Amino acid sequence: MELIFLGTSSALPTKFRNHSAVALKAYGEIFLFDCGEGTQRQMSKIKLSPMKISKIFITHFHGDHFLGLPGIIQTMGFRGRKSPIHIFGPTGLGKIMEHIIKLGYFSLTFDIHVHEIKKGVIIEEEDYKIECCPMDHTIPNFAFSIIEKRKPKFLREKALSLGIKPGPDYGKLQRGQSVKIGNKLIKPDQVLGPERKGIKIVYSGDTRPSPEMIKFANEADVLIHESTFESKHGNKALENGHSTVSQAAEIAKKAKVNKLILTHISTRYKKTDQLEKESTKIFKNSVIAEDFMIYEVKRIGD
Repeated sequence: MELIFLGTSSALPTKFRNHSAVALKAYGEIFLFDCGEGTQRQMSKIKLSPMKISKIFITHFHGDHFLGLPGIIQTMGFRGRKSPIHIFGPTGLGKIMEHIIKLGYFSLTFDIHVHEIKKGVIIEEEDYKIECCPMDHTIPNFAFSIIEKRKPKFLREKALSLGIKPGPDYGKLQRGQSVKIGNKLIKPDQVLGPERKGIKIVYSGDTRPSPEMIKFANEADVLIHESTFESKHGNKALENGHSTVSQAAEIAKKAKVNKLILTHISTRYKKTDQLEKESTKIFKNSVIAEDFMIYEVKRIGD
C-alpha cells in the first residue's frame, strides 16, 4: 500500500510544488484524492498511468483541488478507456461534471459515475470502506478516510516454510481460498493468525483546525493534513480557512495517529526545515510532504 504525493502546494503551483493531488495504490486499485491542474503531467513523470485510476475523490471546489479533472478525463478518452470511473465530491459535483464533459471536442469512451456525498460511509467493499466528514473551510470541504477491514494476520514465515512463494497465492490464502503447491493442498488456516486491525488513512483537504478531525482521524496509521502556514501566520490561516503546521501537529497528537504527513504548503516557503522543526516539536513522527514523495503505509505495530 503506497501513498504517492503528486502535488503539495497551496493555491498556486511553484517550480517545485504542483497543485494538490495524492494517489493511493491499494487493493489492486489506484485512488486519486484531489486533482489540481497539472496532475496528469505529475503522474507521467512518475510513470503512474491515469488509465489505472478507479476512483477520484474531490475535497472541495477551489480550483487548485479539481481543475485537473478536464484534462485527465479527456486523456482517458483519447487513450480509449473502457472501464468506468467513479468520482466523489460535495454537492454540485454533478453540474461541474456536466460542464467538463461538454468542454471542447473529444470522444468519451467510458462511463463516469458521479457521487455527491454526505457525511458517513460512501463506499463499502470486501476489503475496505471509505468514509467522509465535513471540515471547516471557507466553502464546503470533506475529509476522507480509507479504512481496511479487520483481517487475520498473514504468517509469511509459515507460508514460506510450506513452500509458498510470494505472489498471487498469498492473496488467495488471505481471501480464504486454498492453494495447491505440488501435490499439497494448503488451507488458509495453516498460514493465517489472529485477526488484526486494518490500516486507516485520513486525508483532510483544506480546513481550519477542527475538533471533528480529532475524532475522524482517531488512531489512524497516517494522517495527511493541510498545513499552509507556520504559527506566526495563525491569523492569516484562520481568515483563509487553513491550518498552521503546529495546529495540524496538535490534531495528530490528540487523535493518537501513528504518522503525520503535512501538505498544502504556502508558496512563501522555499525551504521547509523550519516548518518540520515546528511540527516535530509537538508531534515527533511528522514530515513535510514533497512532490513525488512515496510513503509505504504500514500498520501501527508492524
